[in-house]
Amino acid sequence: MKESINTLTMNAPDDWHIHLRDFDALATTVPHVSANFRRAICMPNLVPPIKTTAQAIAYRERIVAHIPSDSISQQFEPLMVLYLTENLTAQDIEEAVNSGIVKAVKLYPAGATTNSDDGVTNINHCTDVFAKMESLGLPLLLHGEVTHEHVDIFDREKRFIDEVLTQLIFKFPKLKIVFEHITTSDAVDFVLSQSKNICATITPQHLLFNRNHLLVGGLKPHFYCLPVLKRQSHQQVLLDVATSGNPKFFAGTDSAPHATHAKENACGCAGCYSAPLALSLYAQAFDKVDKLDKLEAFMSINGAKFYGLPVNSDKVTLVRDTWQVPDFYEYLGDKTLTPLMAGQKLDWKVLPFGLAV
Repeated sequence: MKESINTLTMNAPDDWHIHLRDFDALATTVPHVSANFRRAICMPNLVPPIKTTAQAIAYRERIVAHIPSDSISQQFEPLMVLYLTENLTAQDIEEAVNSGIVKAVKLYPAGATTNSDDGVTNINHCTDVFAKMESLGLPLLLHGEVTHEHVDIFDREKRFIDEVLTQLIFKFPKLKIVFEHITTSDAVDFVLSQSKNICATITPQHLLFNRNHLLVGGLKPHFYCLPVLKRQSHQQVLLDVATSGNPKFFAGTDSAPHATHAKENACGCAGCYSAPLALSLYAQAFDKVDKLDKLEAFMSINGAKFYGLPVNSDKVTLVRDTWQVPDFYEYLGDKTLTPLMAGQKLDWKVLPFGLAV
């Protein structure tokens, strides 16, 4: 076992997949993410979705308006994404790239997750868009699950690889793709077998937990997300590859706020809220396997290089210092928001940007 590390200073991290929601929700989510990350890819599955560059620019303005005024948070940069529909055109892609604001396009299979009803039913209807994205280098972000009712929920990622993703890459071999929030060894093996333009994000919950945490002793609604937590064997493969230093894998929290009453419900919402503690969660996972020396690449370097953006030059410091996750955060005025691991203790504390020990 390596000698214990008690302080870790690294380049400031980015979150390459986050849900901030909109309007009043931004008063909670934006301060949380801007206190911990320099940049974040902001998901477009709002109601209504962000389908045009003009809508993306307006959404970015609403996010920026909620960034706290302190000098540290003010450096936060939201990175915008268009929601792929079968009505999106190649001209829309050109406009998005020329804006400098839109950094990717998101493909949701219709009905796969929260606010995905406007998603894609047949990728063959989007070939002109994919061709234009391939030629301009605009990444495609994938929620990688099929939605057929007869397919077991634990098999939907594997079936997406076999039935959709393989076909897509065959037709567009130079298209930049992020296979988001992967959950299985099948996804890991697939990404590793592909060219460097195929990468993947991994969430903290899929590194730290498996379906036993969700189901044993009763259903735990705050562990419920989509794609759903899988077997411990899949969790271990994800942890191995995340901590390997391989540039194909990087952090995307998929942090998704749902009010506590909507999670703790007869039909609870899918999504784990991790934005204010995500870096501590990732550090916990990497520390568990003595791979803290690989955390910076996963959090701060690999994603930036894939997106063609500079690595953040400022630093963040983590210290080994036990602290307790809050039971809840205030949300939407009179409601609460329960974070992942609410009331539990974490071993790593993130110091404010610019503060070192």
